[in-house]
Amino acid sequence: MCCSAAFPLIPLLLLLLSFATTTHEVNVDCNELRMMGQFMCPDPGRNHIDPKTQQLRGCTKEGRARVWCIAADEINCTETGNATFTREVPCKWTNGYHLDTTLLLSVFLGMFGVDRFYLGYPGIGLLKFCTLGGMFLGQLIDIVLIALQVVGPADGSAYVIPYYGAGIHIVRSDNTTYRMPRNDW
Repeated sequence: MCCSAAFPLIPLLLLLLSFATTTHEVNVDCNELRMMGQFMCPDPGRNHIDPKTQQLRGCTKEGRARVWCIAADEINCTETGNATFTREVPCKWTNGYHLDTTLLLSVFLGMFGVDRFYLGYPGIGLLKFCTLGGMFLGQLIDIVLIALQVVGPADGSAYVIPYYGAGIHIVRSDNTTYRMPRNDW
């Protein structure tokens, strides 16, 4: 008698189970996906890092690189017909100036301005050469500024650092930046 009472529930459970296991793929324009929970960039299945610069491959002077991304499960991209798509992401453009080389030049030859000549600042390099690194005080200041990456290459590129990952991002204030007024000020 207990089994006959459970018999009507079996088809209902099978029906619910079939709805739970079916997938409903959604076709969308993947360039309009906004939240990082909807996609992952870059696609971990592809090699996006250049081993020489330790930055994204194809990084432009504007600091943007186009990488392959992968959409979340059950999202199908209309532009490729599958879950992958390309997207522009920020990167650090490098032009071959190595941080470790610059630091070594600054420590050992900074009194002669070689570090500033290497970075593309010939005027400051000549000044350091004529004053013996500003009586060694300018050399010490340059060592600290280069180590903190405040002084970089003159062409605006980033240093080549021997690892990929977190780095220093200098935030500067100029005439185009301002404070947003708040109601409680």
